[in-house]
Amino acid sequence: MSESPFDPAAPLRPTGNLRRRRIVSHVAEYGSTAAAILAVGVLAIVVYTVLARGAGALSLDFLFKGEPDGIGPMLVGTAEIVAIGTLIAAPIGVLIAIYLTEFGGGRLSGFVRLTLDLINGLPSIIIGLFVFGLLVNHHKQSAVAAAVALAIIMLPIVARGIQEVLALVPDSMREASDALGVSRWRSVLTVILPSATGGILTATILAVARAAGETAPLILVDSVFDGKEVSLNPFEVVPNIPVKIFRLSEEANPEAITQAWGAGLVLLSFIMFAGLGARALLARSKARMAG
Repeated sequence: MSESPFDPAAPLRPTGNLRRRRIVSHVAEYGSTAAAILAVGVLAIVVYTVLARGAGALSLDFLFKGEPDGIGPMLVGTAEIVAIGTLIAAPIGVLIAIYLTEFGGGRLSGFVRLTLDLINGLPSIIIGLFVFGLLVNHHKQSAVAAAVALAIIMLPIVARGIQEVLALVPDSMREASDALGVSRWRSVLTVILPSATGGILTATILAVARAAGETAPLILVDSVFDGKEVSLNPFEVVPNIPVKIFRLSEEANPEAITQAWGAGLVLLSFIMFAGLGARALLARSKARMAG
């Protein structure tokens, strides 16, 4: 019996191979969805746990007084360290991103990208050891040393984030500048960077949120402090929240553990609000560049 001729207008019927592909596709889709739900669930559990255990410690005295009842000096010190680290990392990150996007090419650019990825993957305790040997060993702990450690952590995040944002700037803007005879560096300063301001701020805020909760480097370079009073001298040891949480967690005292949860809630709130703000800025920047 001869086979019927092929009819291109006939509806497609699934073969064994097509069925297997459908099964694999469904498994991959459901697995990805389950993994995403699991990640959100873990975050929700962490946030709920910190909120439930730390809310009882929150009060005006806790936020504004010093030790032993509050974390006011630690809040100021953390803000100081992060601010100095940002002032170090942000300009260098912007320059690296400009080089990779506008001027770089070939093997050197690839090496720079690889270096940023390697720094981003380094354990923070290794960075802390490096800064300890560079700035603290045979000297003394200080906020500057802590800021340098956080700047190293922030640098690849800032550089990579700004690089992606600069890549979103339409090539037509660069071509228009070239057509007008504007030099490359002037075009970068007056056309490209202003167009990507929102994205630059977003990358910087994300880096700040990433570094603000780092504890391991600060234990090595900025941990021997008195948390009773505010200290603003960057060349001295400055109180900070991550080390304070570490100290409280080591005490065999239920009240200290509650304070540790409260300090953790304050730090978590800052990181979450900074992350959400950065995402909103990034979405706004992308919408403006796309328009």
